[in-house]
Amino acid sequence: MTKPVIIGIAGGTGSGKSTIANAIQENVQQEITVITQDSYYKSFDNLPLEERHKINYDHPVSLDNELLISHLQTLKNNLPIEMPTYDFETHLRKQTTLTKNPSKIIIVEGILIFENPQLRQLMDIKIFVDTDADIRILRRIERDLQERGRDLQSIIKQYRETVRPMHIEFVEPSKKYADVIIPEGGHNKIGIDMIVTKILSIMED
Repeated sequence: MTKPVIIGIAGGTGSGKSTIANAIQENVQQEITVITQDSYYKSFDNLPLEERHKINYDHPVSLDNELLISHLQTLKNNLPIEMPTYDFETHLRKQTTLTKNPSKIIIVEGILIFENPQLRQLMDIKIFVDTDADIRILRRIERDLQERGRDLQSIIKQYRETVRPMHIEFVEPSKKYADVIIPEGGHNKIGIDMIVTKILSIMED
């Protein structure tokens, strides 16, 4: 079995990374393994919930990148992994995991995947989804209200105190490592077509 193609999709919160990943799946029509960096937050079991709420989850140190790197290397060697699952209401890693099998295409997506040099080295294609900040914050509010059990005030507070500053410090500068920058995410059909063509050409080599 040939080595998988690993595609990294980065961009700010709410930029449309998942939309791009879904568009690739629809257009390439190959089995694809999707790995989300959000699943690899560290579990701060030793801290009470009040203290866990105060952690800056938009800083690279909050992520277990060592495990993520190890898992990508395992998938690249055509072996399955047990991807962690994370509870965003309690800020703890769950006991259950998700089995992820290797495939010809592996997509890893997250806001900070280009910040880490070892992660970047594992990627064959690096895509940065570049979306305006006002659109991103609206999407984040909607997601956190519906999927992560948060109230509006806590979302706004987190955005001001950590999300925006960390985007400026870590996420935006990592754009320089991208092979392809896609403005407006999933709405950019030409950009998606270019990526799909490149993926297919790599798989034919």
